[in-house]
Amino acid sequence: MSNQTFLTVQALTKYVKRKFDADPHLRNVYVKGELSNVKMHPSGHIYFTLKDDKTRIQAAMFRSRSNTLQFKPENGMNVLITGDVTVYETAGSYQLYVQTMEPDGIGALYLAFEQLKKKLQQEGLFEERCKQPIPQMPQTIGIVTAESGAALRDMYSTIIRRFPMANIYLFPALVQGRTAAPSIVQAIEQANRTSGIDVLLVGRGGGSIEDLWAFNEEEVARAIFSSRIPIISAVGHETDTTIADYVADLRAPTPTAAAEMAVPDQLQLFQHLKNQQRSIYLAVQTFLRQQNKRLENVRSAYPLQYPDRLYRPFIEKLDSLEERLRRNSNMLIQDKRMAFDKLYSGFQYYTPIRRIQLEQQQVKQLEMRMNRAVQQNVRHQQQRFVSLMRIMQALNPLHVMERGFSISYQDDEVVKSVEDIVVGEKMTVRLTDGSIETVVEGIIPKEVR
Repeated sequence: MSNQTFLTVQALTKYVKRKFDADPHLRNVYVKGELSNVKMHPSGHIYFTLKDDKTRIQAAMFRSRSNTLQFKPENGMNVLITGDVTVYETAGSYQLYVQTMEPDGIGALYLAFEQLKKKLQQEGLFEERCKQPIPQMPQTIGIVTAESGAALRDMYSTIIRRFPMANIYLFPALVQGRTAAPSIVQAIEQANRTSGIDVLLVGRGGGSIEDLWAFNEEEVARAIFSSRIPIISAVGHETDTTIADYVADLRAPTPTAAAEMAVPDQLQLFQHLKNQQRSIYLAVQTFLRQQNKRLENVRSAYPLQYPDRLYRPFIEKLDSLEERLRRNSNMLIQDKRMAFDKLYSGFQYYTPIRRIQLEQQQVKQLEMRMNRAVQQNVRHQQQRFVSLMRIMQALNPLHVMERGFSISYQDDEVVKSVEDIVVGEKMTVRLTDGSIETVVEGIIPKEVR
């Protein structure tokens, strides 16, 4: 073992890769299978697994090749692939590098058409509520098509023949090839920046699906949807249907039909005007006959034969209203005068001088009432005083003593009972004209009967 040379993993992988690269059968292989684990890298590369019911292989399609695809690879799609097989050194696994890819059993352009149609339909770009009405009498018509195409001549001649007073503006664009879609988008945007365009015809003459493919591009569809100008699609023949036909506000089967839809026919307009003129003339004649008949009926009416009878009741009513007005006016004036007199009397009563006089009278009355009350109160108090004096005189003990009575005192206290007297002590007897000092020698009690 020590004499053996050991390879590195990288060296072994490079050796195997050279063997793969040297095999001519692996340089251009044709493989069919089912897509799985499809990953769309932001750089534009596509990585996926190609499998059948028994095995699988890793595959990659670089941006330079994926840009040529007309459809979007999706999981579960059966495809036909051409490419080469080599070793991916980093992972040490073999890998299929895809050069071309086509759907198995269905055309790539048809698949791309159906995919984009489904996508835009889900976003609502085909809905009727989003479509703008086409003006009936456009003054200025814009056309987006090739300068030298037959479609331009057909649309131009049709518009001039049907509606020669319309103005036509051409916004030239490429309608075939890889740069056709951006050119059409640019022309539509230029038309929208131009003021006065009433309707826009976008299309070209017939051709194969590859020739018409620019009108199946997503950027063209979105430009048509975003247009502020109503757009009529005019792509190919009646059997040709493009994404632009679904997004446009109105689809025409051919460019010539689009021109016919865009403008009215002057001959039909003239005939319509003549019919309208005839209808108006007949209507006016009928109206005049009816009005003349009404006029004759009015003239022959009974009230107009005796017009004074028409306004006679109104004269009487006017006289009655005048009388009521005069009577009511007098009553109103009288009421206002009485109210004025009442207010004037009130004002007179409440003048400052009158108010002072009233207050003076009230003061005098109050003074008189106060004097009477004072005099009456004095007399009352005098009478009361006399009455009290009489009572006091009647109750005065001196008057009683004048009739022979006396009052006895002992120690400056009135003696009311013999039990209060002590024999041998001094006692004072008060008489009317003086007092007597005496000594009690004996007590004679009151006889009991």
